[in-house]
Amino acid sequence: MMTPETIAKIKSLMAEASVFEEDLEETFILGGGPGGQKTNKTSSVVRLFHPPSGLQVRCGENRSREINRWLARRTLAERILAREQGRKSAEQQAREKKRRQKRRRSRRQKQRMLEEKHAHSEIKANRKPVDW
Repeated sequence: MMTPETIAKIKSLMAEASVFEEDLEETFILGGGPGGQKTNKTSSVVRLFHPPSGLQVRCGENRSREINRWLARRTLAERILAREQGRKSAEQQAREKKRRQKRRRSRRQKQRMLEEKHAHSEIKANRKPVDW
């Protein structure tokens, strides 16, 4: 259950982003993923569409439809504010970081990395105790 304080924070965030309840188109979709038969049979996933901004948000983080409604509103308001302020959301930054980590290195970069590793291994090999 959402606390009244959390709901108040989400409402203030929505007001800051100029998101009004009458502008939202809300639909409920069948859930999926972990949670078993309960989530697969109930329409607990919330889809919010905000025509003025053209943004659409889906939220199925929780098994509760009511909690997902508030989480979807929070996500929508955060995305609108991020778009207005020209900054990237934490979620988007995490996605880009993961993409950079998976990116394949160039041949030159890979060669340089291997040379550095080899040099470091030689330094470590010299640390061994001397045999008498």
